Amino acid sequence: MRTYSIYLLLFFFSFVLASCGKQVVSSPDGSLRVAFRISDSGSPEYSVTRDEVSVIDWSALGLRCAEADLTSGFQLTGWAERDACDEWETVWGEERRILDRHNEMELRLRHQSGMKMNIIFRVFDDGFAFRYVFPDAASLTVLDEATEYRFLSDHPAWSIPWRTEYYEGLWTKAPLSEKQDTLCSPLTLEMTDGTYAFIHEAALTDYPAQNLYTQAGVLRTYLTPWLEEGRITEVKAYVPAPFATPWRFVILVRDLRALTASRIMLNLNEPCRIVDTSWIKPMKFIGIWWGMHMKSMTWEQGPIHGATTENMERYLRFAHDHHIEAVLAEGWNRGWEDWSSFSFTEPYDDWDMAYLSHLADSLGVQIIGHNETGGNAADYEAVLDEAYTYHQTHSIRAIKTGYVAPIIRTRDGLQWNKGQSGVRHYRKVIETAARYHIAIDNHEPVMPTGLQRTWPNLMSQEGVRGQEWNAWSQDGGSPSSHVTILPFTRVMAGPVDYTPGVFAFENPVMPGTRVHSTLTNQLGLFVCLYSPLQMACDLPENYMNHPDAFRFIENVPCDWERSLLVDGEIGAFCIFARQRRGGSDWYIGGVNADTPREVSIPLSMLEADKTYTATVYRDGEEADWQTNPYDYLIETRDVRATDTLRLRMASGGGLAVQLLPR
Repeated sequence: MRTYSIYLLLFFFSFVLASCGKQVVSSPDGSLRVAFRISDSGSPEYSVTRDEVSVIDWSALGLRCAEADLTSGFQLTGWAERDACDEWETVWGEERRILDRHNEMELRLRHQSGMKMNIIFRVFDDGFAFRYVFPDAASLTVLDEATEYRFLSDHPAWSIPWRTEYYEGLWTKAPLSEKQDTLCSPLTLEMTDGTYAFIHEAALTDYPAQNLYTQAGVLRTYLTPWLEEGRITEVKAYVPAPFATPWRFVILVRDLRALTASRIMLNLNEPCRIVDTSWIKPMKFIGIWWGMHMKSMTWEQGPIHGATTENMERYLRFAHDHHIEAVLAEGWNRGWEDWSSFSFTEPYDDWDMAYLSHLADSLGVQIIGHNETGGNAADYEAVLDEAYTYHQTHSIRAIKTGYVAPIIRTRDGLQWNKGQSGVRHYRKVIETAARYHIAIDNHEPVMPTGLQRTWPNLMSQEGVRGQEWNAWSQDGGSPSSHVTILPFTRVMAGPVDYTPGVFAFENPVMPGTRVHSTLTNQLGLFVCLYSPLQMACDLPENYMNHPDAFRFIENVPCDWERSLLVDGEIGAFCIFARQRRGGSDWYIGGVNADTPREVSIPLSMLEADKTYTATVYRDGEEADWQTNPYDYLIETRDVRATDTLRLRMASGGGLAVQLLPR
């Protein structure tokens, strides 16, 4: 690893600086320029140009606090510029090595109240970021954030409303001016000039989640508020000092390949704090889960209880026989019968944890624990050490947490999960789990912001309208376009536990609801929707109805050396290629919306001097998600880097390819 840091232009002459106009910092390649100024009223503002063309006009910065209005009345007292070029290695991820190359400008401001506030800008070749820093102020009560994004065109945006429970909504596209709701962060913009932008935040640790809304043509920030006895208050955050807000960042790129390749969010998070990460293992898993959604099993103990010793033994042996690293079991613990008294150390009578733990160890398969809280985060937090000691004793190294409640109960009473109190709770869980060498798959989370760099035991999160909606949603299930949108929206924020892999498309529980895909589409999801904890969600018996197709799930890894978008269009289709971490084999996955299409996949990512055996899983000629989802073909051919695969994806179809060097 090499790090270069050059410190330039360190000045402290307040009178001179107050009269010298704007300060500018450019990206390393010079294409992006962020300018800063103090307006006549003392308000901090910024603007952005790309290749000398304005992208964001002068936009407001600052916070409104109970102690002072920190949106005006400022004087610039100094600034510093730095550049950085650092390559670091991920513990797991979409690629092994990430380059952090940026230029930084720190503006030092003094408010008329005497309070100091610094604003730090970082400009990358593919975007920019900024945050507010309070180096020595007393504690602050944040009432609002004045951050704006004054785009010069009415760009179409992909978004979900901010009050969407658990972020489990369908992303829709419309011009910003037509977005009447306050929106969740992130937003993905299809810019009117054919380029793309992605707006989100990074390093959210002790602050409310950012939301966005359009007012008078300007995109503005709305912080998730504190609640008091279930009612919205004017307070957004209570912050100590010294303090730095999360980073606000905007990716600005020419095409979708560059969008999905951007690593600005990870680069804005702190380096890994876990010294020994050898226990953190990406893995695929199956689980006692889909049967509950299909009503053939129950979470609570009873005649068709899912998480029994007998059933779990069957799943563990299936996982061992088919090279699946772990098994999840939901409903093993007491509390499901009343949804209010969950225990994380007391199994139901028909679950023998000691026996199953020993069996799992002997088979070389892990058990993934499940801790549903029913939204009672306060009680869960109070027993974290007891719960994680129990799991550690039984060799459980990963836990799926759950917070199924519209408003969770934290130590501060009823609060939104994405408010400051909820954010603090999730951070507490991650840090506590790390002490016990336990990885977390967080369901009903706050939207990810890249904390997996700092705490790589935070391996996956839900925060998405996932596969279970296709079992019981009154609207009939997610449209086939849904999974072609997610890689460019929700997955841009971090790994997603979508739970792909349905192989049985009949739904006896709700015949009008189903998975809007072909079987090969389900295979393609294992490559297109990234997660280092990747669940194959269906029942073992359904997989054995198509063992030849299940072989792709057996073989596909979930930790990568390199990843790239081959082709795609938001809402229409996407094709990704990924190389196994530490290996030479490649995997390609594609998913399609309703319109059938022919696609070309150049294999130029392969090593030029090698021949590869390509095993291609593709839609058959009669495949269609509505009428014939089971029509698929498996073909084998020799290919080289100079070759191009030409394949057809059906309506709701997909493809999957394994490429092994000979």
